[in-house]
Amino acid sequence: MTPPDDCLARNEWICGTYLSTRRHILLDAVLQHLELTAVSVLTALAVALPLALVARRWRLAAGPVLGLTTVLYTIPSLAMFSLLLPVYGLSASLVVAGLVLYSLTLLVRNILAGLRAVPEETRQAARGMGYGPFRLLLAVELPLALPAAMAGLRIATVSAVSLVTVGAIVGFGGLGNLIYAGMNTYFKAQVLTASVLCVVIAVAADVLLLGVQRLLTPWTRAARA
Repeated sequence: MTPPDDCLARNEWICGTYLSTRRHILLDAVLQHLELTAVSVLTALAVALPLALVARRWRLAAGPVLGLTTVLYTIPSLAMFSLLLPVYGLSASLVVAGLVLYSLTLLVRNILAGLRAVPEETRQAARGMGYGPFRLLLAVELPLALPAAMAGLRIATVSAVSLVTVGAIVGFGGLGNLIYAGMNTYFKAQVLTASVLCVVIAVAADVLLLGVQRLLTPWTRAARA
C-alpha cells in the first residue's frame, strides 16, 4: 500500500502542513502563553520589591520573608494549583496566582542580595550629599542592585515560561494546551511544534532581558572593558 502523501496523515514529527493549516491556533496559544507569563512575572516583581525592601530594612523580617517564599517554591505545581482552586476556580487567574508565588523566591532573594551588596561607603557618601532615604533608594541603591535583580528576573521569566504549560490542566496553559492535547492523541507534529515554540519563547525572553539589563547598567560594561 502506498503511504499517504500528507505528513499529517503520516503523523510525522516535522510537518510543514501542520504549520500552514494551524497558524491561527498556534498564534492564539503563543499569545496566551506570553500574556500569562508577562502578567505573572510583572505581578511577582511588584510584590517582591516591597518584600525585599522590608527584609533589608528590618533584619528580623528577613528570615520569615525568605523562609515563606522558599516554602512556596517547594510546593509541586499540581498541588499549588489545587490549593488555589477554591479561591480562583478554573480560570487564568489560578495560573497567574500560582506563577506569582513561584516567582517570589527568585525575585526576592536576588533583589535583597543586590541591595545588601551596595557598599556602605556609597550610602554614606550619598547621605553626605543630602540624599534622603527615598532618593537614596531610587538614585543609588536600586541602580546598583539592578544587575542582581535582573538576574533574578531572567530566571523567574524563563521558569514562568516553562510552568505556564502546567496550566493546561485547567485549560489555560498557552502552548501547554497544545502539548497536552497532542500527547493525549499522539499528535506528533503538534507536540513537537508547541514544545519548540516554548523553548524559543524562553530563549527570546532571556536574550531580551539581558539586552535590557545591559542598557540599564552601562557601567558594568565599562568595568568589564
